[in-house]
This record gives sequence, C-alpha cells and structure tokens, in this order.
Amino acid sequence: MSALPLRVLSVIPPMTQLNTPYPSTAYLTGYLRSRDITAYQEDLALALVLRLLSREGLQAVAEQIEALDPRDHTQPIQAFVAQQARYFATIGPAIAFLQGRDSTLAHRIAGRNFLPEGPRFASLDVYMDEEGGDPLGWAFGALGLHDRAKHLATLYLNDLADVLRDAIDERFEFVRYAESLAGSQPTFDPLAEALAAPTNLVDNTLSALTLAAVDRHTPTVVLLSVPFPGSVYAAFRIAQTIKAHHPHIVTVLGGGYVNTELRELSEPRVFDYFDYVSLDAGERPLSALLDHIQGKRSRQRLVRTFLRDAETGQVKYVNMVEPDVAFAEVGTPTWDGLPLDRYLSLLDMLNPMHRLWSDGRWNKLTVAHGCYWKKCSFCDVSLDYIGRYEGASATVLADRIDAIVRETGQTGFHFVDEAAPPKSLKALATELIARDTGISWWGNIRFEKTFTPDLCDLLADSGCIAVSGGLEVASDRLLKLMKKGVSVEQVARVTRAFTDAGILVHAYLMYGFPTQTVQDTVDALEYVRQLFENGCIQSGFFHRFACTVHSPVGLNPEEYGVTLQPLPPVSFAKNDIGFHDPTGVDHDELGRALRKAIYNFMHGIGLEEDVRTWFPFKVPKTTVPRNKIELALRESGQYVD
Repeated sequence: MSALPLRVLSVIPPMTQLNTPYPSTAYLTGYLRSRDITAYQEDLALALVLRLLSREGLQAVAEQIEALDPRDHTQPIQAFVAQQARYFATIGPAIAFLQGRDSTLAHRIAGRNFLPEGPRFASLDVYMDEEGGDPLGWAFGALGLHDRAKHLATLYLNDLADVLRDAIDERFEFVRYAESLAGSQPTFDPLAEALAAPTNLVDNTLSALTLAAVDRHTPTVVLLSVPFPGSVYAAFRIAQTIKAHHPHIVTVLGGGYVNTELRELSEPRVFDYFDYVSLDAGERPLSALLDHIQGKRSRQRLVRTFLRDAETGQVKYVNMVEPDVAFAEVGTPTWDGLPLDRYLSLLDMLNPMHRLWSDGRWNKLTVAHGCYWKKCSFCDVSLDYIGRYEGASATVLADRIDAIVRETGQTGFHFVDEAAPPKSLKALATELIARDTGISWWGNIRFEKTFTPDLCDLLADSGCIAVSGGLEVASDRLLKLMKKGVSVEQVARVTRAFTDAGILVHAYLMYGFPTQTVQDTVDALEYVRQLFENGCIQSGFFHRFACTVHSPVGLNPEEYGVTLQPLPPVSFAKNDIGFHDPTGVDHDELGRALRKAIYNFMHGIGLEEDVRTWFPFKVPKTTVPRNKIELALRESGQYVD
C-alpha cells in the first residue's frame, strides 16, 4: 500500500443545531492539525437549511407544490401558496436578520406587517390578554424589540419547515430529520429503502452541496460525525453521493449515535456507503486509520473499527488495544472554515433560560471527558463517553478558551460535559478571574451539595450565566433508586444558591421511571411547582424515561422491579428496549399533563394552583406539604420573604 497525501474533511450532516456548530468536527479538526495533518470541516446542516430557505430554494419548493393535487394541500401549504410572493420577498431579509447582519429590520418584523404569517403564529393566541392587546407584551415589554422580532422570525421559519415537510419530504425537521429510520432500528432495511427511493428536492440539494464541498477541499478521507438519530439518514445520503462520484475517497462514520447504537453492527450493506465505522473517542481510532491509509499500519492493527472483510463480505470488528489520547493532549478545537457569521439565532421559547439552546453563537467546549459520578441507573454509564472520566488542568482549559476567543471573536461558551465536575469548575473559575478573561459560560452539572453559595458566587464572577442539571423524578424514593446521589431538598438549596448568584437554572425532569406510581408523579409535579414558586429553577423539561441496553436498568432490570421485553435479532442499531412495569401506569397520559404544567410554570402561570388541575382526569391529592421547599430553604437561611 503506497503512501497517500492526506487531506481530511470532517462533515456535520443535517440536522443538528442551526445557531452554533456542533462541536465534533471542531475537535477532530483541531486534533488533526495539532498532528500536522491537513484537515478541513464543513457544516452541511447549516448549508442545507440556508440553501432551502433562500429565494431560489423557495421558488423550487413552489414549483414542487404546483405538481401536487390541491386536495393534498395542508394548512401550511395553503398559507404558503396564498402568500407566496411575500415569502419570496422576505426570506432573504429574514435570514439576514436572524444571522445578525441586519438588526434594524427588527422594527418592521415586530410590527407584524412585514413577514407573512402561517399556522405557527396561532401560538401567539395563547398570550393574548383579556382586552385582545399585544400578545407578546408580557414577555418583551416596550423595550424588547429585537427579541420580539426574533421570536416572530423563528415562527416564520417554522412555518416554512412545515411546508417542506408536507410538500417535499415528510421526514423533514430542523432537528430530528428522518430519525425514525435510524433510532433503535434493529435492521438496516428502513434506511436502505429510503436511500434507494427516488430523490426529492431536499436530497438533491444536499447532494449538490456535498459535491461542492468535495470540489473545494479535494479530500482523500471524509469523516461523517453523527451525534443523533436525526442526522443518520443525511450522513448516509452524503456518503452515497461521494461514493457515486468519487469512489476513491475513504468515508468514515463515527459520533455519538454510532458509539451508542451501533456497537453490535453486523450489517454488511452499511459498508456500501462507509469504508470504516469507528467507536468512542475518535482521536486514537482515527490516528490508526490514517496510518493504515498511508501504508504505515495493517488492517489488523486498527483501533475500535468496523469494516467489511473483502474475502467473506462479513462485518469485522478490529480493535488493537491502545491507550486513548489523553484529554489534555487532544488539542484545542478549531472552528476555522465554518461560516460563523451565517448561523441563525432562533428564539423558539420565550423563557430566558430555555432560549440558550437555540439562540446565540456558543463556542462548545468540554471541561472533562466522561462523568465523574457515573452511577445514575438511567444513564449509559457502561459506555466510554460516560464511564471513562478524565480531566485537564485549569491552565490547559483556560489556554484553550483564550485560543478559541482569539480565533472566533466570540466570548460565549457552552460547556457540553455530561456533568461538569465542581472541583474542576472551581479551579477554572479561579483561573478565569485571575486572567480577567471576560467570557460568559453555561453548562450541565449535578445538583450536589458541593455547589455552596460561595462557589456559586465564584462561578458567577467568572462568567457563569446559567446551569442545567438533572433533578429527574422529584421523589426521594426514586432518586435513591436511580442512584442520583441527591435529595429534593438538597436540589432546592443548590438551585436557589445558583439563582441567588444571578445564574439561571434549568432542570431536566423525568417521568415513567420503573415503579413510579401516579402518586409519585403528582408529588413530583408538586415539588416542581414549589421549585418554580420559590425561585429555585427558571426552566425545566419533562421527558419520558427510556430504558437503554447500556444503562444499569437495562443491564440489571430485576434490581428495578421490571422485566425487559425480548428484542428482535439486531444487525444494525440497538439502544432502547421495552420493559414491563408491574405498576401498570399510563405514563403517556400523565406526560401530557406534566408537559403542559411545566410550560405554564416557565411562563409564571398557574403557580398557585393545585397541581391536580393540570390533569384532565382524576388523580390523587399530593402528599407533599405546600411549603416543603420553603421550609428547606428557611433551614439553610436561603429563604427571603
């Protein structure tokens, strides 16, 4: 095998975030360049949306709609057709506004006479006051002009996404694009059928963007980093295009989805699209693979890599055990090559904490690899991205932050750890203050007692503006069962300490955990109501518990009082697994009430109501005293009348 000049292109496939780059390619590109390897990166998720949501893109959509039977016109399509000329005229300015390139347009957008309004704008009726006045006045007041306009422009884009879904590709979403084809799919058949089907406007646009990126960078290797099921289909479409036009280019699949769901991959057809599939932290497998491509290493010496055996046609997993590249030595992520001025700051939800996920251009950085706690029974603690904990010194982290600010000109950071360690955060905060770094940052933590009021104040002084963390099921019995290592009262004290320091708090919440009863659920909602009422949290989200094969519940179900449902033979994706809970509770029905309640709590609505009023059916009265959280805060001296 002769040596080849290496040129590596790392690609973010649709769909991920639109407000900031998903960080995997930035990490890989930074690592490769630190090893003097020519490396580039492209965000085809952003590129696809910007191409579709342009005047030319919408004109192409309109042409497709003309070929549809008018009886198939859904409400979003009807609204688009009726206001087609306005959409053509406003899409360019609206995108420029959301990119921060034309801020004065906020005046016209906020006036509600500039952008055409489709079905998504009906959500504003929720906020209409009794006199029929300004529906957003309570949220933005007289001075929040720019944010008001941003929210209206986001509704406008969501209307157009609905048109794309209804008229062009029924799988289209800004985030969860075609995820049903890949998430926990035991066979490759659904994805294979989709890839063999006639292409549509979205597919053809993505293929054109792929070929243009290949022409720009002339890579010898293309890395497709797939973090979620909602980016799998597009990754395979990209690889399909590359193989059809440039079969000599080596294509490699990796990322969070692969690390979680493809660990038992045995489907040979995957390798019609990808030459290699790698698991877990990418630096070591990638180094070994690039050595192999250059003729410096045999196939037998690859690391954590699936491939298709040329002789048998069967999938083979090769793993020559070598130590991973130390977290302190992976290099500084780089966003060089990504169009940082073209990302879209969106404002889906009016809650000030919730908006951070979609609004603003955040430099994403990791404080440590893995989770220092790694005990939670619902989490994939057996996998590398959780189970292998490894940190870096505050000096190394601060140096990376300084380098990223110099490169991007952006001082906002999102620490994307599973749970940033308090000890590391304290050291980093001290270093940032000593350097007078002047950044703003937020990230995910555990609500543990180490976060004292003094530490929260220190973090705030260093630039911390918000934290998110898992309260999960607000029940001490269930928190103990899931080995969360916290109590509800402890969470109240910690979150209030963050709030008192001026730091916003978001709580991840869960329902449907094994043995959770209706009474547990009602009590949990009462705890959550009190946390909002007492200023402990400002935002939250209820999600349904899903049992995964890599979690303690999936590995040892008998310890949690459940029995697992048998899985079919798996040759492709394996993650979620059904289970039988003897409580027999209809958690889906409860979940609708929980989500409605917390949506209102986040907007300051209904905090004085009996939590039973959120349920459209009879539920038991809560057993939690209405002043439980208040008393916990009084005991710690944190309650203020």
